Amino acid sequence: MTAVAGAPGSLVAPPAAPAPLERPAGAAGRRWARRSGRVVGAGGSGLLLAALGLFILGPLLMLVLWAFASYWFYPSALPSAWTLSWWKTVLVGSHLTSAVMWSFIFAPVVTLVSAVICLPAAYAFARRDFPGKRMMMMTVFAANAFPKMGLYIAMASVLYSLHLMGTFTGVVVIQLLNTLVTMTWIPAAAFASVPPSLEEAARDAGASRLRVFWQVTMPLARPGIIVAMILAFLASLDEAQGTFLVGVPKYVTMPVEMYSLVSNYPGPATAVFAILLTIPSLVLLMIVRKHVFSSTLAQGYRLR
Repeated sequence: MTAVAGAPGSLVAPPAAPAPLERPAGAAGRRWARRSGRVVGAGGSGLLLAALGLFILGPLLMLVLWAFASYWFYPSALPSAWTLSWWKTVLVGSHLTSAVMWSFIFAPVVTLVSAVICLPAAYAFARRDFPGKRMMMMTVFAANAFPKMGLYIAMASVLYSLHLMGTFTGVVVIQLLNTLVTMTWIPAAAFASVPPSLEEAARDAGASRLRVFWQVTMPLARPGIIVAMILAFLASLDEAQGTFLVGVPKYVTMPVEMYSLVSNYPGPATAVFAILLTIPSLVLLMIVRKHVFSSTLAQGYRLR
């Protein structure tokens, strides 16, 4: 209690402190709604990602389980017994060694031939304007616009007339159909992502066109070209229908051998062979994944 001036001898209570300002209920409600929306959105995104992961990885997990399963019947969630006998069946009883050899002979050859044919076209699409450019680009995509088996049969009739059925060259030609788009579009994107100003600066410094290409353009476009070559390698490695149509019985690759396993062996043996066929693809994709997600490579897809 304190005395108030002007009123000697009288005591009065001090004024009460002002009450703190309360935030309006409407603002708090909006904040709560935003937080709830973020939680729900994060939960929904998590569920979608989990479903996508199950959709992609689920078949691979089933393959692994089948490869080691001795007995597995519905409704059991896991195999009732485990065994390694299917691995012995595939590694010893099938023509795996020959199939692997031919697969890894055809894949590099097809990749190199595709690079020789498609890389000049990719550079022209990225850096040159010429009549019919868009039409020619669409023609390249036409290889993937129709059912592959129809194209293979049409190509087989041409190869038969050229006496290339059942030959090494015929198999290489039929497998090239799976690499045309990859070996043209991705390198074209890589060439397009190289800034022309760098090439012009090198030319102004006195470098020849060939030197500018090898020392400026190629180093910057190399990641995209490597990605395209590895994807073309995998396309050749996994090709089955064309090789079966043109190369059998002399040239049997791993995917073609898998047809025989599906027809003549139980499901677990097929699962073992599918795992063996998947391993090279996974290894090569892990090698190039940093280039696949490169922002520089992605910028090049804005072709005009």
